[in-house]
Amino acid sequence: MIRFLKNISSSIIALIIWPIALTTFIISVGIYLFAALFISPKRLHPLARLLSRFVLLGAGQIIKMEGKIPDPKNGPYLYLFNHQSLLDQFLIVGIIKEFVSAVGADYQFSWPIWGRLIKRLGAIPIVRTDLTKAIHSLTLAEDEIRKGTSFLIAPEGTRTLTGKMGEFKKGLFHLSLNTGVTIIPIGLIGAFRAKNKDDWRIYPGCITVKFGQPVYRTYYKKMSVKELRDDIRNRIAVLCEDDSIVEHKKNS
Repeated sequence: MIRFLKNISSSIIALIIWPIALTTFIISVGIYLFAALFISPKRLHPLARLLSRFVLLGAGQIIKMEGKIPDPKNGPYLYLFNHQSLLDQFLIVGIIKEFVSAVGADYQFSWPIWGRLIKRLGAIPIVRTDLTKAIHSLTLAEDEIRKGTSFLIAPEGTRTLTGKMGEFKKGLFHLSLNTGVTIIPIGLIGAFRAKNKDDWRIYPGCITVKFGQPVYRTYYKKMSVKELRDDIRNRIAVLCEDDSIVEHKKNS
C-alpha cells in the first residue's frame, strides 16, 4: 500500500513537472537558435551554460559540482562521462567553461527541436551499426580536436538501463591515442534516479557532477586501446561510485 501511494505521488509530481520541463526546454532552444543566427556557437557558450541550468531547473534538478573545472586555455579536452539520463549533457554544459562539440547517435539528428540544436552546435552523427561510417565520424572528430575543439562523449554509447555503467566502446580511445587530447573523466550521481530510460517520470532532486583529474597524453601514450579504455572506465567508476572496476595492467 505504501509503495502504491508513493507511485501515485511521484506520478502526480511528474505530471506537474513535465509541462514545465518541456516549456523551459523549448524556450531555451528557441532563444539559443535565434542567437545562433547572429553569433557563432563558440562565442555563445555563456548563454548555453545559462540555458542548460534553466532547463535543469525546469526539470526540478539542482546541480552540485565537485572537483576542478578544467581551464579552457589548457585544452582541447575530451570530456567523458557515465551516461545515465537525457539530462546528462545539460548537466555538463551547464558547468564547463568552454564550448564543446559532441559525437551522437545518428537518429538523434532527426528528432524535432533537439536534432536542429545539435546540428547547429556542430555535433557529429555516428552510425554505430556501420563500422566504416563510425570510423569516418571519429576521423572528423579527430580533425576538430586538432583544430582546438573540445568534445563531450559518452563512452558507453547509450544510456544505462540499470543505473550501472555498461561497457565502454573502443573507438573514442583510438581517437584519444591518435590526437593526444587531454581526457577529463566525469562521474554523474543522481541523474539515473532523476530520469532513467525506462521510466516516463521525472523525479526532482539534486544531481552531483564530479570532475576527475585530467589524464594527459604523457600518462597514456604507451597504453593500448584496451588499457586506456579500462583505466578511464575505472576512474569514472570511482567518481560515480559504481562498483564495476575493471582489472588491467598498465604498460611501463
